[in-house]
Amino acid sequence: MRFALLAAVAILPFGGGRASASSVPTFDPAEARARIEAVMNSAYPRLDAIYKDLHQHPELPFQEKRTAGILASNMRKLGFDVTERVGGTGVVAVYRNGPGPVVLVRTDMDALPMEEQTGLPYASQARQLVDGKQSPVAHACGHDAHMTWWLGTAETLIAMRAMWRGTLVFLGQPAEETLSGAKAVLADGLFARFPKPDYAFAAHVGGGMPVGALVVKDGAVLSAADAIDVTFNGRGAHGSSPSSAIDPVMMGANFVTDVQTVISRRKDAQEFGVITVGAFQAGTVGNVIPSKAELKLSLRSFTPEVRRLLIEGVETTARAVSDMAGAPAPTITHRHGVAATRNDSALVAQLGPVLRSVFGDGLVVIPASSPGFSGSEDFAEFGAAGVPSVYFMVGGDDPKRLASYKAQGIPMPTNHSPDFAPVPEPTIRNGVSVLTLAVLTVAINWPGAGK
Repeated sequence: MRFALLAAVAILPFGGGRASASSVPTFDPAEARARIEAVMNSAYPRLDAIYKDLHQHPELPFQEKRTAGILASNMRKLGFDVTERVGGTGVVAVYRNGPGPVVLVRTDMDALPMEEQTGLPYASQARQLVDGKQSPVAHACGHDAHMTWWLGTAETLIAMRAMWRGTLVFLGQPAEETLSGAKAVLADGLFARFPKPDYAFAAHVGGGMPVGALVVKDGAVLSAADAIDVTFNGRGAHGSSPSSAIDPVMMGANFVTDVQTVISRRKDAQEFGVITVGAFQAGTVGNVIPSKAELKLSLRSFTPEVRRLLIEGVETTARAVSDMAGAPAPTITHRHGVAATRNDSALVAQLGPVLRSVFGDGLVVIPASSPGFSGSEDFAEFGAAGVPSVYFMVGGDDPKRLASYKAQGIPMPTNHSPDFAPVPEPTIRNGVSVLTLAVLTVAINWPGAGK
């Protein structure tokens, strides 16, 4: 995910009439933060060891068996009722603390098929199978930090259970990187087998964001994403006789340029939309015209209307290119897709006074009228299922390192970079604070309180 938009958006304080009187917390956030810190002072050395272990042993989507076992074991020790293998490798941990709201706290568990180059003493050397081939694996997106502050949040809320009432549903979700894990756990009965949440929270460590920063975006925070494969079906021939062929390489090349007119000529210039052709595979040697060309695309958008336009534009362009070449119809496969991740405006307003009182100027609020971030997340599936949700972004970079990169005119390594290396402490502590305060806010202020 990319967080470079921070410099370009308005920074607004919470309040100013946005939060109603009912959103004023009935607990002292500063006192709560002090209690959170007290728990973390005791727990952090153990959490740091878990973080480094997870970092050294990353696992790919739907292969997170060791990872899930670590999460499940630690949650059982805290007194949660734990169910494993939900949606494949997912973990669901439930803790009931009297009548009150059901609050989902979600972490992603999977890593990326790439080699780590951070040089850290606990850098990953792991390898796993990807499409039948061994690949290096690394937590280059920060899911190891997410899992650690997820565990820390659970421990903190249990230690503070006298302050709140309700039910916690902590979800360790597989396969976020392929945007398929949330659908898998939902299809496996997440909301039928376990209490359906009234609220849902998740947080992501942000590359290019200093430690101590917290970003909350009202409305659309992350883009919709669609993965589409297009195969152009031609007719192979000798390279010296192109008239005997229907050249799929030419079709693919024309498509790569023509499909961008969907962005430049059909999409409203004021709306965000991206069509990226990330892979183009055809042929094996220079003197043979192949029979197929395979292209893999990634589409990004914020609104349902633009999302539909991009998908239809890709399909129409691919068919038109094939028709012009006199070729059979292309094979178009929509591999997966996820809607934009949207933060609930009322919930954002309710959380505002609490977060502002704790994080002060470190809190950045991006209004709904500003664009979100171009990265994507399948946390969107829980909001789409009707659960009011908020997705936070937590700063993870050393400010001095950020300043050094800026002075050199070099982009800071961000998420999905082989050099991505957030500062574990205090990043993990801040993640625990954000998620714990969010849960306390809705659990203490829920509409049924006192009834």
